[in-house]
Amino acid sequence: MLLAREFIAYLSRQAAGQLIPQFLETPAPQALAELIHDLVLAELEVEDRLNDEVRDILEQYSDYMRREGVSYQEMFRKIKNTLIAQRKVIRASGRDTGDNMKLSRDKITDISHKLIPALRKLKQLRFKKDQNEVRLEFVRIFSTLLQTEEKSDRAAREKVRSLKRAIPEGSEEWDLLHKKFYAEELKKLGIDLGGA
Repeated sequence: MLLAREFIAYLSRQAAGQLIPQFLETPAPQALAELIHDLVLAELEVEDRLNDEVRDILEQYSDYMRREGVSYQEMFRKIKNTLIAQRKVIRASGRDTGDNMKLSRDKITDISHKLIPALRKLKQLRFKKDQNEVRLEFVRIFSTLLQTEEKSDRAAREKVRSLKRAIPEGSEEWDLLHKKFYAEELKKLGIDLGGA
């Protein structure tokens, strides 16, 4: 998944906390945070399932690709792009679209458009501002938090790369060190992924 589940939970709590009381009114802020969390998680899982499907397709052609010298990464990208176009899926990864955040601006906007009808169904919730203003504020909040997350991720990657001993990216050791440094960088900014 593009974002750690703990960070999605953090984003959701922050978005709910910043939308209440200026934009939304509810006696159940936790229900709002859970709704945002579930929506974001569901949207990111769409692309995860798509990636799994592409891997399954490529597994069927692994012998052919090896014989013909076809790059796994290139074929993965081509098949994924084809499926994304066919299914009209909005690409989640910001890095794939040139955005400097893990989530693309298009995906954040797409989530915001799906959030408003979901909010209307939430009992005990009242809009204090125009629904589009609420949607735009959600986009602003999410974008700001994701830019902060991106800085922390970049700093953590630099720390791993700066170690005296070269650690191959993608290895278990690299992943563990990155996760540790990433949590430390977020903590410096006042973001504790451990808190519920």
